[in-house]
Amino acid sequence: MADRVPAFTLVNQGLHTNAAVHWNFLTPSLVEEAIRRNEGVLAADGPLVVATGKHTGRSAKDKYIVKDAETADTVWWGKTNAAMDPAHFAALKEDFLAELAGRSDLFVADLYGGSQPEHRVNVRVINELAWHNLFIRTLLVRPTESELAGFVPEYTIIDLPSFRANPERHGCRSETVIAVNFTEKLILIGGTAYAGEMKKSVFGILNYLLPTRGVMPMHCSANIGPNGDTAVFFGLSGTGKTTLSADASRTLIGDDEHGWSDTAVFNFEGGCYAKMIRLSAEAEPEIFETTKRFGTVLENVVIDPVTRQLDFDDNSLAENSRGSYPIDFIPNASAENMGPVPKNIIMLTADAYGVLPPIAKLTPDQAMYHFLSGYTARVAGTEIGVTEPEATFSTCFGAPFMPRHPSIYGNLLKERIAKGNVTCWLVNTGWTGGKATMPGISRMPIKATRALLNAALDGSLNTVEFAKDPNFGFDVPVAVPGVDSKLLNPRNAWEDTAQYDATARALVQQFVDNFAEFEDHVDESVKQAAPKAA
Repeated sequence: MADRVPAFTLVNQGLHTNAAVHWNFLTPSLVEEAIRRNEGVLAADGPLVVATGKHTGRSAKDKYIVKDAETADTVWWGKTNAAMDPAHFAALKEDFLAELAGRSDLFVADLYGGSQPEHRVNVRVINELAWHNLFIRTLLVRPTESELAGFVPEYTIIDLPSFRANPERHGCRSETVIAVNFTEKLILIGGTAYAGEMKKSVFGILNYLLPTRGVMPMHCSANIGPNGDTAVFFGLSGTGKTTLSADASRTLIGDDEHGWSDTAVFNFEGGCYAKMIRLSAEAEPEIFETTKRFGTVLENVVIDPVTRQLDFDDNSLAENSRGSYPIDFIPNASAENMGPVPKNIIMLTADAYGVLPPIAKLTPDQAMYHFLSGYTARVAGTEIGVTEPEATFSTCFGAPFMPRHPSIYGNLLKERIAKGNVTCWLVNTGWTGGKATMPGISRMPIKATRALLNAALDGSLNTVEFAKDPNFGFDVPVAVPGVDSKLLNPRNAWEDTAQYDATARALVQQFVDNFAEFEDHVDESVKQAAPKAA
């Protein structure tokens, strides 16, 4: 493996250790090491199965950005981006480096964040766990053999799950810490074995760097049609982002994180990170097939200790069980992880209030408004007595990963939409005919959503008659071949139209209240795109 050791080593970075350093191991070697070190077991069909302990998802409240001259005026400080004092980071770094020095083994991977060469960032990841190193190698973009020799990291991630932070000494909340230093280009992750923290840290780096280059970073999926038309799908969890972008007739660029440059939509990653809970061959056949491949890593999936068969319906380890696999495990994936600039943008929402239409066409100003809003809604819970859905607003459809002020991303989007003459759509995959909590109310038929989406993407929807929604001001198709017209106008789908009007007024007010924090950061035309109760 000597030929996979770069000339620029840890010593060149000022990182000293007595550990045996395993450089840029390939998948089989990392799987062997993980098993040898009792980090996981092989399932019957080949995947590596691991457990992450008490942390089965992101530790959002334990993530910090160092507040210094670089970030004081460039980061959007608040509940999402919490500040760490440089002195606390210095103490944390000192303790991390002491841990590194005393390790017996370390696994190091040199990788790219971003598939478009001119916009990627060189990332070096140092792990104590072999399976973590396999995970991040799977999820990021892998350099070629020849690129490794001259690899020089721009950013370094040190990931030590066994490290325990000291809140008093390190200026954090608990023994878990994710600390990002944009000045030193160093990210320290300790006290959690959840591998997704590494992936999201790279997403955060690119979200910070790319806007200064005029590149739009996006928490979205993306695919390409047979005519070379790229579509971008924004949406929060549960809205259908992965399902709707996985279309056998279109080529997948990626399922989660992308950049939009002057010349391309490019995947930040070289792999996928899919939810595994209640996965079925019938509903998601392509993802299901990855669970039978050597090289897939399954987190918190229950496995029979004798037969090594998997049980995707058992949530005893985690509701957020995950699988990571190279993107080329998915048939019809883009070989370059890139596609042309978008022709269509789809913003997905699952409206549990039953107010929004199944599809609407947005102006650039409306698109920016809804992008900054990042709205979806869910049924508030399953407990007895729940009578109201719960609105969720996540700015830019990915607030936890956006270091800069949302208006920066919103204005970038608006500019790119105008420049590329992009058509924007709002698609509601939620409920119709009433609130989700009302008896007999069901979700939007997937068949209707698919038909409307296909019509939007192939251009045929542009030729039908549209009417203006009286509350939200966007254009809604009046009639579409093969779709029940009653579905298209949500008010008509309600038996009690007065109740619809009251619900719509309440939702409009929630939008207005949520947008108040952005009012001073957007153009007047975007403010005018706000909904107004009929």
